[in-house]
Amino acid sequence: MGKMAAAVGSVATLAVEPGEDAFRKLFRFYRQSRPGTADLEGVIDFSVSHAARGTGPGALKVVKSQLNLCSVSDHDALRAGLQPVSKWQAHGLQGYPGFIFISNPFLPGYQWHWVKQCLKLYSRKPNVCNLDKHMTKEETQDLWEQSKEFLRCKEVNKRRPRSLLEKLRWVTLGYHYNWDSKRYSADHYTPFPSDLAFLSEQVAAACGFQGFQAEAGILNYYRLDSTLGIHVDRSELDHSRPLLSFSFGQSAIFLLGGLKRDEAPTPMFMHSGDIMVMSGFSRLLNHAVPRVLPSPEGESLPGCLWTPPPADLPRDSVVEPCSGEDWQVCASYLKTARVNMTVRQVLAVGQDFPLEPMEENKRNITTEGSCHLDEDNSQVKRARLNPDC
Repeated sequence: MGKMAAAVGSVATLAVEPGEDAFRKLFRFYRQSRPGTADLEGVIDFSVSHAARGTGPGALKVVKSQLNLCSVSDHDALRAGLQPVSKWQAHGLQGYPGFIFISNPFLPGYQWHWVKQCLKLYSRKPNVCNLDKHMTKEETQDLWEQSKEFLRCKEVNKRRPRSLLEKLRWVTLGYHYNWDSKRYSADHYTPFPSDLAFLSEQVAAACGFQGFQAEAGILNYYRLDSTLGIHVDRSELDHSRPLLSFSFGQSAIFLLGGLKRDEAPTPMFMHSGDIMVMSGFSRLLNHAVPRVLPSPEGESLPGCLWTPPPADLPRDSVVEPCSGEDWQVCASYLKTARVNMTVRQVLAVGQDFPLEPMEENKRNITTEGSCHLDEDNSQVKRARLNPDC
């Protein structure tokens, strides 16, 4: 309790900036936090036992979440690289109905597939990314091929320029999010990846949302100096369906707030393999990522990423083998990075997009928004990347 009090005291003594709300104050505190100090004692860690969480204010909010064990067969879970649902460790938070945190339910080695997909496949055209604003489609056609040799040589030459993959900040899938109008539209759609759709359907069903349709995805690519600004994901037309979030790579701090920004958020760690589900009341809450945490051992991977996938995968698995050469590139990238996939259902069953004025249809869908993933570049003002501010 002494360390918890010290952390709370540090927040209390932080100078308030003009017009700063409770959420922004905590965001700034954790943005400046020092790993290994009392600064992080108030952050909930779902990966440890209840006793190890202590008795601080955050730990007292943690409750067990009930999953629908019969909605996903063990075989379908295996096809997506997941443990049987009966073995998942799922928790919620008092005061946040509809919020479910699942601590790394992936089978050993299966995270490799999802990391590789984010870096190698999902970043390809026709999907849309932040680099499109400044580069031609030919130049961004295959970021992996243009970057893999740079990343393989990363240990040899750390002063080299960043590869295109390291400059990647976001990718959109399915219905492509318009960062200017903050809308989706029927005329800007590419097929949603079938493997990610299957994974999302299993997780949603286990959380009580059978029939979930993965229609849009936003992938965020974080460097160690990146943050995700305070926002609410409200652009989807059907808020009765959950928002799914999958994390891979280095750990981060996630802040979950209230309906208004004057409500102080609850901080929690997101580790590699963790899944968050925001539904019901929690679907439209403010949230943010103020800090990506460097590995305590320096540039190294989380332990859950050390094990390769099994040589023999189920015949109908959506997970594909990952070669040693491909994983070498992925591992080099993730030593100083984090990748997050968020998956959404945009429309209710039978629902259509509303008609838009002609001018709206002419907007440039690929324009990068000024409101989301922040990257700290010394004293340079950061450009943010979260979908709905």
